[in-house]
Amino acid sequence: MLAVVKIAGQQFTVKEGDSLYVPHIEGKAGDSVEFAEVLMSESKGKVVLGGDVKVTVKAEIISDLVKGEKVIAFKMKRRKGFRKKHGHRTHYTHIKVTGIA
Repeated sequence: MLAVVKIAGQQFTVKEGDSLYVPHIEGKAGDSVEFAEVLMSESKGKVVLGGDVKVTVKAEIISDLVKGEKVIAFKMKRRKGFRKKHGHRTHYTHIKVTGIA
């Protein structure tokens, strides 16, 4: 079974047993979460789209806070002495899909 689920404004294609990094969600390692906003599901060749989807995706949090790679935004204006450096690391949550029902 395959499903397209919307998590924190992003769409992910998942199937049972998948492990993926999603934008940070609340919870501790070992907690289980459910995602009810499923946009599409496919089972045995039958595809269901839109409002007809009656599926929920269940997942378990493996690691509650994972930091992404550092991104540097550097601004400079030549010959003016203006330099500005900003950086950030996006926070993710590592989850494992336990079931699609």
